[in-house]
Amino acid sequence: SVSCIYGIGSVETYSTMTFRLSRGEQIERQSILRRLTELQYRRNDTNFVRGTFRVRGDNVELFPAHLEDRAWRISLFGDEIEDIFEIDPLTGEKTQTLEQITVFANSHYVTPRPTLQQATKLIRTELKGRISEFTEQGKLLEAQRIEQRTQFDIEMIEATGSCAGIENYSRYLSGRGPGEPPPTLFEYLPENALLIIDESHVTVPQIGAMFKGDFARKSTLSEFGFRLPSCMDNRPLKFEEWEGFRPQTVFVSATPGPWEIGRTGGVFSEQVVRPTGLTDPDCIVRPTGNQVDDIIAECRDAAAKGQRVLITTLTKKMAEALSEYMYEAGI
Repeated sequence: SVSCIYGIGSVETYSTMTFRLSRGEQIERQSILRRLTELQYRRNDTNFVRGTFRVRGDNVELFPAHLEDRAWRISLFGDEIEDIFEIDPLTGEKTQTLEQITVFANSHYVTPRPTLQQATKLIRTELKGRISEFTEQGKLLEAQRIEQRTQFDIEMIEATGSCAGIENYSRYLSGRGPGEPPPTLFEYLPENALLIIDESHVTVPQIGAMFKGDFARKSTLSEFGFRLPSCMDNRPLKFEEWEGFRPQTVFVSATPGPWEIGRTGGVFSEQVVRPTGLTDPDCIVRPTGNQVDDIIAECRDAAAKGQRVLITTLTKKMAEALSEYMYEAGI
């Protein structure tokens, strides 16, 4: 979807924040729990849903973020992983035995502790400057608002490694400069990837509009002290940036827009036959005079052959009137 041009966490950071567990590995149970918490998994011993884990005796059960109907049970004997099972998260029934599992982060914005510490310093510096700006302009309410909201976010980041809306601090978490394009899904694609844009005459214009709409909304949040100005770097790609990031691309549309046509130089592949192999049905245009009697005759002809007829009208009221008329006509 078009949301792929929105910023997500850095691919480098996300890759480093994964870890593996293997049968026979020596590791303390507390170390596993600490690692899961760092990856933004939440402990919930009663409501076992995606992104949570629970502890039952010597077993740690994990519902990975990337699985929908499967979970893992890690059985420990002392400080050794005795078994790893794939289980049904609803019934707890074992489905297979695993030799090794890879645990991916529960959030794209999971960040190593040293990076978080550096980020909070930079956030405090920006906050101090923003409070001074508001105070000089006599906007005391905005100054108080931005201070309270940002200080709370900083405390949550320092305590838990995350906060609500942490993506608004993505500039500091990813280490990118002001105005630089955010890390997006395109950075996760291999070099030989193929991008297929369906209904390109609608999708391509949306790409350019996404940045403008997001910028207008974030500017308002920043102006009234709901967010720091750096939140505007948590944004979708600009159209020009997307052009530079996209791999080899196929644009698919029944009615290509001027941008796609211009890129082809007038040379493009045209598919006249439907992908099902069926040609388009004949379209017969008839005069509107006596159209109701005409359609009734067609209906009776089709019914005699054991066929069905679908009639479309301009309005719901017309459909109701036609249905009543046809019912009275015995159809």
